[in-house]
Amino acid sequence: MTGSTAAALAAEIVDRLKARGHPAYLVGGCVRDLLLGREPKDYDVATGARPDEVVCLFPNARLVGAHFGVVVVSSGSDCVEVATFRSDHAYLDGRRPVAVEFETEPRQDVVRRDFSINGLLMDPASGEVLDFVGGRRDIDARLIRAIGDPGIRFDEDHLRMLRAIRFAARLGFEIEPDTFEAIRRLHEKIRLVSAERIRDELARILTEGGARRGFELLNASGLLPEILPEVTAMKGVEQPPEFHPEGDVWTHTLMMLEGLRSPSLTLALGVLLHDVCKPSTFRVADRIRFDEHAEVGARMAVQILGRLRFSNQEIRQVEALVANHLRFKDVRKMRDSTLKRFLRKEGFEEHLELHRLDCVMSHRLLGNYEFVARKLEELPREALKPPRLVTGHDLIAAGYEPGPAFARMLAAVEDAQLEGQVRTAEEAMSLVRGRFPNL
Repeated sequence: MTGSTAAALAAEIVDRLKARGHPAYLVGGCVRDLLLGREPKDYDVATGARPDEVVCLFPNARLVGAHFGVVVVSSGSDCVEVATFRSDHAYLDGRRPVAVEFETEPRQDVVRRDFSINGLLMDPASGEVLDFVGGRRDIDARLIRAIGDPGIRFDEDHLRMLRAIRFAARLGFEIEPDTFEAIRRLHEKIRLVSAERIRDELARILTEGGARRGFELLNASGLLPEILPEVTAMKGVEQPPEFHPEGDVWTHTLMMLEGLRSPSLTLALGVLLHDVCKPSTFRVADRIRFDEHAEVGARMAVQILGRLRFSNQEIRQVEALVANHLRFKDVRKMRDSTLKRFLRKEGFEEHLELHRLDCVMSHRLLGNYEFVARKLEELPREALKPPRLVTGHDLIAAGYEPGPAFARMLAAVEDAQLEGQVRTAEEAMSLVRGRFPNL
């Protein structure tokens, strides 16, 4: 066991349940991660105690899935899910069983789970592991294997197909051949899964590590064209070799995904979609060209992420990343005011990292990246967004009638500030009077 407070809470829960005569174990992903020497993200407990018995034992417990026997026990900011051993009735909706039976023995609980590496139980006090499904063997062999018949497991919950790929990508495991063949056979059923559930799995594939491998597996399994046909379309789309010696748009995108290191979700989505419209804008003139692919791609990104129910804030940031990713080629020619406005964009560190990856995974010319990085070091924050020297109230006091021209006046003052042409309110008002004398 690790020394985290969540681990201590889980161990305490197991101890208290056992003291009342109920079998109880750590279960699932936390056991897998502990055996792999990884810090678990969360802890789950499985027990023979019924939900009402768990609630009685823990004053900070609350029922979150009474039908499925799930109780959450909290202590401070830590939460542990405690689930009663159960077996499942038939699945009719491709997501949940129509009913469950509570059980007293752990074996019945384990055999209904998704993958063998997630079907292990551990006594946190002794470290003893109960393995009814060959999970330890598959951890040692670095395999993702469905428990029982993989076709049945994926028919029960179609999202498990994406989960198999996520675990393989994050852990660097292979997917056992029969399990992978079942995904290939059943991949069209992913269409029946809600956009929100698909979104959450894609987000994890992109950010938990192994994003390139995840997308290679999505492609090989047939899942990618079902959920992201726009990304599938990148395959085979040539690029000008003088700028992209690495190959087609698909290869370039995979290489950038491989270069991600603990990325934010919006950066990872920006990498995935920054060239999403190259297939539709491809043409050959004097060389291969992709006309307006940043602007068109930004609109496509909004449509794709909206379809997958990403938040408005996430969509806006990814739209900005895609729309602006070509602006770096002009940074050394920009006026100071234009450059400073670019550098102060919200989340600019993501714009810069997207540009760095774009260069490293293509022509490897990093001059513009280094230029911008230097500017960011040299310029204090107030130089990028200086305090206003003139407000709308000042313009009214100077005799100007409120109206659309105010925005132009204030922008002209800010431009002059960013260019270093005015430094005081008096200089700013003098500039306004000189440029807008007749308003």
